[in-house]
Amino acid sequence: MQQNILVTGQQPGKKHKDVFSVLDSTAADATRTDIFASSALRRTGVTPAMPVHRTTTTTTTTVVGNTHVFKTPVGILRLLEVLFACVTFSLVVHKKAWYGHPGDWCMFSWCFCFAVTLIILIVEFAGLQNRMPVSWKNFPITFAMYAVLMCLSSSVIYPVYHLPENRGVRSETRDYIIAATVFSCLTTLAYIIEVSMTRAKPGEITGYMATVPGLLKVVETFTACIIFVFISDPISYDNYDALKWCLAVYCICFILSVVVIILCVGECTGWLPCAFNKFLSAYTLLAVLMYATATVIWPLYKFDRDHGGQPKRPSSCQRSSLTPCPWDKLVAIAVLTALNLLIYLIDLVYSARLIFIKV
Repeated sequence: MQQNILVTGQQPGKKHKDVFSVLDSTAADATRTDIFASSALRRTGVTPAMPVHRTTTTTTTTVVGNTHVFKTPVGILRLLEVLFACVTFSLVVHKKAWYGHPGDWCMFSWCFCFAVTLIILIVEFAGLQNRMPVSWKNFPITFAMYAVLMCLSSSVIYPVYHLPENRGVRSETRDYIIAATVFSCLTTLAYIIEVSMTRAKPGEITGYMATVPGLLKVVETFTACIIFVFISDPISYDNYDALKWCLAVYCICFILSVVVIILCVGECTGWLPCAFNKFLSAYTLLAVLMYATATVIWPLYKFDRDHGGQPKRPSSCQRSSLTPCPWDKLVAIAVLTALNLLIYLIDLVYSARLIFIKV
């Protein structure tokens, strides 16, 4: 329609020329109109309006942090651990239902586990794992294993030392002690599940502390700490040189196990002058041999009359007392020594089956 209007009444041969002539004439008229309008505006002192540009600003909300951490099974478990530990020590603090060294240990265990688990959640939420000065493949599982042992011991020690004080009395404090014990057990269960979920599976490439030998290193050091508590109160190793050798066994093996844990968590295994797997095999074999001697020497010098020992529980030990007497502690040391020997044997067997990959 536009083309027909523009070329009406023209000759066919001049069709395109006339079209462009009409278009040019129209453009020229528009230009003259703009010039006249601008001149008129200048004469009247009015400034021509500037073109207006519309800018559209779009606001988007960005969530800082990885919220997916709280949706994973391990993340949910850690939230439960924080909740249960917080409820446990809150119940105890509310009634001030703890006293003595056993109560202090229980409070320390719950507060320590609560704080470290919360830090782990914050680090993973902020995505700061690579900026931490520790190996994130080894640190969380190492802490979780220690938390299992700490909360488990607290779940046993706390009711044993605090419930008898309120025996036969129906009181609010007793109810709080029972409730705190229940939540302590729930905390322990949550950490056990976390360890079982995050430990290394067969054929999986992971950090050393997530393997069975790595977890056993944690148990070995924790058991040695219990031995140190019993052997130092009262001091029961200064009578014979053989007993001093037993103390040396506990200390040397404990220090070496701690060194292995620190090297793995700090990713410092390359500092060793030899291959890490060879160091582990030699150290574990040495620990087995040393603990084997202590397993024989300790009960021999403590419970054999020919070596100055006392085979029977003395009458001075009160059976109704909650605090173990010195003879009971000697028995506990003998049992824990044999237990650690068994753990080191299992450690040696599993260490031989590990395959180390250099990254």
